Amino acid sequence: MNARKTSGNKTSPLFDELAALQTEQSNPESLHIDTATPLEIARLMNRGDESVARSVGKRVEAIAEGITLITTAFRNGGRLFYAGSGTSGRLGILDASECPPTFGTEASMVQGLIAGGPEAVFRAKEGAEDKPENGAEDIRNAGVNSHDVVCGLTASGRTPYVLGALEEAGKAGAVTILICCVDAGKRQPGPAPDLIIDVPVGPEIIAGSTRLKSGTAQKMVCNMLTTGAMIRLGKVYQNVMVDLQLTNQKLHERARRILMQLGKVEYEQACDLLRDSGNHVKTALIMALAGVSAAKAGQLLQDHDGFIRPALEQLESDRL
Repeated sequence: MNARKTSGNKTSPLFDELAALQTEQSNPESLHIDTATPLEIARLMNRGDESVARSVGKRVEAIAEGITLITTAFRNGGRLFYAGSGTSGRLGILDASECPPTFGTEASMVQGLIAGGPEAVFRAKEGAEDKPENGAEDIRNAGVNSHDVVCGLTASGRTPYVLGALEEAGKAGAVTILICCVDAGKRQPGPAPDLIIDVPVGPEIIAGSTRLKSGTAQKMVCNMLTTGAMIRLGKVYQNVMVDLQLTNQKLHERARRILMQLGKVEYEQACDLLRDSGNHVKTALIMALAGVSAAKAGQLLQDHDGFIRPALEQLESDRL
């Protein structure tokens, strides 16, 4: 956009702030997208998305630090809260809602807070993001404490709702993380999070439409944070999610396939193992791999904090 002041014209501080944001600038590659064919539009957007992965790749060390912070919180009984508005808020809720069926977690372990409340998931409430006190109130209502992590999601790095949530979380002693899509050094002054994961994606294909590259970048980082933490909690064996909750028929069949693939058993035996283990896939898998009872498999998992490899290694050592 690159809006310029003209002599004698005055603009608001917010106008100037937004005009300077990288995500609000006009992308020279898409200046003629309004006359492009569908194929040209798809190619332009695809090229933009290719750059997102590279931008995220430059921040893997910060993301790894975030994984460690979140894992530590989980091990100490803490929770992860995402806080955002609009697209960012919805992405946090999406990531949170996928953890229970994927990794067998309680719904309270990862939660998403969005400016404007649950209704804003389905219908935009843009004005709800303008007051930092709204974010602070949501943090207080969630009972955030020193065991928790609060991760603010804001493409611009300046959303008042998010900054208010992070400030209140800091007062409560929680670890705070900010994910934004502008250079950390260029974000407006505000509360200093414990960790900033800044993924500057540059101008959007459609100027200011942060549901595009910025949304993709935030989704990628959220995926890495929660998946990384769950791996570090022992919820993955080899590269298979083995702590899934069997809440529908598809997940029951996936669990049987996991047992057949990793446990080298037939379909009917996989069904029996799941039944005998109370539909706990990790227990059933140790039963299949080690030929032990459900009680013994459960005890091995408990002794090794839910990790399958060391449980099997311990059993093998005991047998020598």
